[in-house]
Amino acid sequence: MLFEKVLEEVDGFGPFQILILALLCSPRIVLPCHFLLNNFIAATPPHHCDIKEHEGLVWNLTEEQRLAVTLPLRADGAPEPCLMFVEPQLQLLSNGSVRSDLPTTQCSRWVYDNSTITSTLATEFDLVCNRKSLARTASTIFFMGVMVGAVVFGFLSDKYGRKNLILLSYILSVVFGLSSAFVTSYEMFAVLRFFTGFGLTGLGIISIVLSLEWTNTTHRSLVSVIGSTAWSVGNMLLAGLAFAIRDWRHLTLTVTAPLGLGLLTWWWIPESARWLLANGRVEQARFYLDRCSKFNKRQKLSPQIKLESFTETADQKDNGKTYNFLDLVKTPKLRVYTIIIGFVWYGVAQTYYGISLNISGFGLNIYLTHFIYSAIELPAKAIIYCLLNTIGRKKCQAGTQLLTGVCIFINIFIPDSLWHMRAAIAILGKGASEAAFVTVFLYTTEIYPTVIRQNAMGYTSFVSRLGVCLSPLILLLEDVWLPLPQILLCSVALLSGLLVHFLPETLNVRLPETIEDVENPR
Repeated sequence: MLFEKVLEEVDGFGPFQILILALLCSPRIVLPCHFLLNNFIAATPPHHCDIKEHEGLVWNLTEEQRLAVTLPLRADGAPEPCLMFVEPQLQLLSNGSVRSDLPTTQCSRWVYDNSTITSTLATEFDLVCNRKSLARTASTIFFMGVMVGAVVFGFLSDKYGRKNLILLSYILSVVFGLSSAFVTSYEMFAVLRFFTGFGLTGLGIISIVLSLEWTNTTHRSLVSVIGSTAWSVGNMLLAGLAFAIRDWRHLTLTVTAPLGLGLLTWWWIPESARWLLANGRVEQARFYLDRCSKFNKRQKLSPQIKLESFTETADQKDNGKTYNFLDLVKTPKLRVYTIIIGFVWYGVAQTYYGISLNISGFGLNIYLTHFIYSAIELPAKAIIYCLLNTIGRKKCQAGTQLLTGVCIFINIFIPDSLWHMRAAIAILGKGASEAAFVTVFLYTTEIYPTVIRQNAMGYTSFVSRLGVCLSPLILLLEDVWLPLPQILLCSVALLSGLLVHFLPETLNVRLPETIEDVENPR
C-alpha cells in the first residue's frame, strides 16, 4: 500500500497540515535573521585614530584643526583610518600641504562614528585596520557551523526521528544564540556563533522535510513555496529590526528570542508518520495518523488499512538497519542523482550569494537596500509556484539556473555607464536564482526516499554552504581580471542547469519510501 492512500484517508492537506506548516514556518523566519546578521552586527562605521595623547599639545585648537594636524589624509581627502602623525604637524594649518614623508605610526585606539550604528563587533573589539578581516571571518565561522550541522543533523534525524532532532536544534540555537550576546571577547563570540550555526541548521533542513512528509502530492509545491516565503519575510524583518536596534548585543538577543517561544510549540509538532513506518514503528505511526484524522475531522483509519505492510519491503526486512551517507551512493541511480544534485546545490548557492554580494545598491542606506533586495524575492516565489505545478520541477530547476547564468553573462558586456540596464538584469538574475533555491529544496525532497531523505538534505546543505563560503573568495578574483568572477559564476550556473536534465521529473509522483522505490519505481 502507498502512503499517499493513507494520507487520503486522514486528509493530506487539512487543518492538521496547516498547523504543522505554521509551527515549522515560525523558526524559518528567524533563520535569515541569523544567516545575514553579520551584515549589521559586524559593520564597520567610519573611524580614525584616537588623538587624546596629543590633546595637551593642541588643546587650544578646534576639533577640525586637531584632526588636521594629527591625522594624515587619504587620496580622497578623508582622514587615514589606521595611521596618525608621530607628532602634531602644526605647520599644516598655515600652508595646508601634506607631505608624504612625514613620520606616522599605527593607531592603538580608535574613535568611531556612531551616528548610524551605535555598537558593532568592529567598534567593541576594534576589528579594524590590521584586524578588519576578523569581522568578515565571523560570518565564515558561522557558516562552518552550518556546514557541520548539516551533516550531523541529516544523519541523526534519519536515525532518531525528525521531532527529536528539532528539539535538540531548538535547544542548541537558543542557548548558544543568547550566550553570544554576552561575550567579553571576539574569540568567545566566534566559538558561540559556530555552535549557533550548527544548531540552526537542524531547524532549516528538518522543518521543510517534516512538513512535506505530512503533505499530499498535490500540495507539496505550495508547502515548499510557503516555507521559502518565510525566509523572505524574515529577511525583510531583519532590515526593520536592525534599523530600530543599533546595538549589536541587543539585536542578537532580539533575533534569537523568538526561538525560545518556538521551543514551547515543539510539543505540538508531530513525528513524521512516513519515517515511523519506514523504520517499523507502526503503533507510533498509527497514533499520529489518528491524531491527524481527528484534527482534520475525519474518521479513524479503516481497519482494512494494514500499516504493517509498510515494514515488509525489501529494504526493511532488517528493522535494525541504520542508514547513513554511504547509502546515497551505494546503488546506481542514487549514485548518479547524488552527484548531480550535489553540483546543482553548489551552483544554486554559489550563484545566489555571488549575485547578492555583487549587485550594487540603489544609493540608499544599508537598511532600506537590504529590505528591497529581500522584497524582490517575493514575486519570484509567486511565479515559480505557478510554474512548478504546470511545467514541472525539472524544467523549473533547469530554467531558473540557466536564466541566472544568462543574466550574469549579459552583465559582463554591459558597461558601467548603463547602470539602469545592469541593475535590471542583475535583479532579474537574483530573482531567478532565488526561484532556483525554492525549487531545489522541493525537488531534492521528492527525489530521495524517506529512509535517507534527511541524510540527503544534510549532504546537499553541506555542499551548498561550501558554495556560500567560496562566493566571497571568487569575487576577490576581480583583482586578477575584472570579468573573471562573473565568468566563473556564469559557468557554474549554466553547467548546473544543464545537469538537471539527467534527473527525473517528480511532478505528481508519490514520495519514494525506500531505496528500492528509487531504483525500481512502480
